[in-house]
Amino acid sequence: MYTHHDEWILILDFGSQYTQLIARRIRELNVYCEIHPFNVSPQQFNDHPPKGIVLSGGPKSVYDEDAPVLNLDFFDYGKPVLGVCYGLQSLAHSLVPGSVERAEKREFGRAKLIIDDDSGLLKNVPDDSVVWMSHGDHINKLPEPYKVIAHTSNAPVAAVRHKEKDIFGVQFHPEVVHTEKGKEILQNFVIHICKCQGQWTASSFIETEIESIRELVGDNKVICALSGGVDSTVVATLIHKAIGDQLLCVFVDNGLLRKNEFNEVLDTYKEHLHLPVIGVDASEKFLKNLEGVADPEEKRIIIGNTFIEVFDESISDQEDFKYLAQGTLYPDVIESVSFKGPSATIKSHHNVGGLPEKMHLDLIEPVRELFKDEVRSVGRELGIPDSFIGRHPFPGPGLGIRVLGELSKEKLDLLREADSIFIHALREYGLYDKVWQALAVLLPVQSVGVMGDERTYEYTIALRAVTSVDGMTADWARLPYEFLSEVSNRIINEVRGVNRVVYDVSSKPPATIEWE
Repeated sequence: MYTHHDEWILILDFGSQYTQLIARRIRELNVYCEIHPFNVSPQQFNDHPPKGIVLSGGPKSVYDEDAPVLNLDFFDYGKPVLGVCYGLQSLAHSLVPGSVERAEKREFGRAKLIIDDDSGLLKNVPDDSVVWMSHGDHINKLPEPYKVIAHTSNAPVAAVRHKEKDIFGVQFHPEVVHTEKGKEILQNFVIHICKCQGQWTASSFIETEIESIRELVGDNKVICALSGGVDSTVVATLIHKAIGDQLLCVFVDNGLLRKNEFNEVLDTYKEHLHLPVIGVDASEKFLKNLEGVADPEEKRIIIGNTFIEVFDESISDQEDFKYLAQGTLYPDVIESVSFKGPSATIKSHHNVGGLPEKMHLDLIEPVRELFKDEVRSVGRELGIPDSFIGRHPFPGPGLGIRVLGELSKEKLDLLREADSIFIHALREYGLYDKVWQALAVLLPVQSVGVMGDERTYEYTIALRAVTSVDGMTADWARLPYEFLSEVSNRIINEVRGVNRVVYDVSSKPPATIEWE
């Protein structure tokens, strides 16, 4: 995961739900950063040390039996350090055991920051600006030679600094939007204290990555499985820019795509992006393999295995390939090295898991350093149409996991029509770009209705639209009632087989964005 950059910030993860937000905020300053578990060896970075280190927050108390412990060897680099919440407490506790204690009054939510020293970390941060607190412990005794640079009405120590070195700590979370001057605080640390230049941009990423791809691939060939989504499209376009027709792309119609999607996307690949792509219609094969299957995880496995089979068959007459290109993103990479260990399987990942082993291929993952919004920025820089780059995320198994229960072509076609009405209406009302993801789900429920003078017993469609930044957390979109009313009426009137439409008002967590 560790890659060389001229300047970068190391984020040590102590388990906070906000750790990825720290990375995102630093990258918004055009500075590259990486997240590593708190217990990573400092020696790993000896050849190319970071310009600064951030210690993330975390859910533990320093007194918990399994509390993460800060490795003080990281201070041997002599680089600036910023401890955030638990990161600050771990720093203080490591230097002076007993300096952290349970707070009499826990502090969660907004608080007003009172500045005691407005230089350095808190430069241009006004008194009484709002910060976001989330802690049950606090510091009761500062290690020598640290001093308090800010406090709140409940926390006598809200921000500290070393009197001689560039070591800082804050008891609040500067990375969350609720902290009014959080961006300025992080900018003070990263740009002014760590002396980063802020030159890591989409264009510089493309330039560096093209050079790396050419060096890695040489005269060999690369195969890329296109899903029709943003990630794989950006990967294919980037690699094509680097090595031209040494790349071959395969776009498979699995029968689980949206209405007209296969032909429309294939046309974009060929006519607008000029990618060397093969279109394969394998819809009948997928539906046959999925017949009678209701369990969502089993569906995903069958879809993945069938894709591997179809993909392998579709290039059987092609020359040998050495590399398989995938659209793995940085959140996937972070999850794989989390100090908390492998998380429970919520659902199988849709990337092509079996192909590298089956076809003896090496993986090439050009955007594995990037978050979703950064991939979109790279795509725009590469000249991919904004109408394509702005498309909502779409799962690898497609509508196969949006028809709940057993699949059939009839159900899929019914869902395609309802989904098309919903998505087109969002565009017509100017709402499409205001939500992160929107989808229709066909429920395995039939209910009584009345159409004309006849009693009906037909399916229910659930509509879902969420707002989010990166899909890791999401809230249901507050779409206008008039809009929902019109969409409901259109679906019921135009889609034969549906007599009821409901709207999902669940947030993630506890719900997921997809229903399966």
